[in-house]
Amino acid sequence: MTSFPANYHTHTWRCHHAQGTEREFIESAIKGGLKILGFADHSPMPFPKGVTSFRMDMEQLGEYCDTLGELRDEYKSDIEIHIGLEVEYYPVFFRRLMDFCKDYPIEYFILGQHYRGNEMFDKYYNRRTDDPSMITDYVNQTIAGLDQGVFLYLAHPDLINYVDDTDPFYLSEMRRLCVRAKELNVPLEINLLGILDGRHYPHDTFWAIASEVGNKVVFGSDAHYAQNIAVPWVLERAQAIVDRYHLTRLETLPLSCPSQDAQRGNPRSAFLSR
Repeated sequence: MTSFPANYHTHTWRCHHAQGTEREFIESAIKGGLKILGFADHSPMPFPKGVTSFRMDMEQLGEYCDTLGELRDEYKSDIEIHIGLEVEYYPVFFRRLMDFCKDYPIEYFILGQHYRGNEMFDKYYNRRTDDPSMITDYVNQTIAGLDQGVFLYLAHPDLINYVDDTDPFYLSEMRRLCVRAKELNVPLEINLLGILDGRHYPHDTFWAIASEVGNKVVFGSDAHYAQNIAVPWVLERAQAIVDRYHLTRLETLPLSCPSQDAQRGNPRSAFLSR
């Protein structure tokens, strides 16, 4: 059975497309043998009211943290609970979001880039496309996010859905993303929800490139339902990707950003103190 001691990518009902209570997710994780469970629901964004139903409202962040904090104390003898957020890098809103988060006990951020530009106006990267500019924009936007130095890891890095994965341009751009992630020492996520739902990711071509570049990887449930945190057959298929491409898998992560510069200290703290 594939070892899965820690998951840092768990959602809650606040994002409007997940179901179940936090307690149900925790109990499922314990049953699945996890020792660490990190919640990383879709972060709020300082959008005008009514713009999106993809994420929690700004006003819900306090209750999110309070609820998880109480459950962390309740379950401390059974499992280690951590409070994080899955964040999109939207340049117009990013600094405002980081400033807003300073007042809450957020322990980590993961980068999950779904939208070109931002979801107020632009396209979803997950939709199948034959437009090369979508690939370039995805890679540019994701790298710009990684360069902020605040992210624990990159979620579903192979989310971009291009029609031809043999196109040299696609291969070159995916390599560019992998190289920058390695330079910053940011792990890449093998997304278990993609396996569970039969999505186009995890994408073999991408992971072959990541293997050549030498990226480190982590499993992320991306769980939107409690029963999906640790599904044995999904974990076996994820491990098969690791084995096939001889990837280096990290089972647990330190909750300080791995892209930190030794001279700067913790980059999340540095960013939030600017």
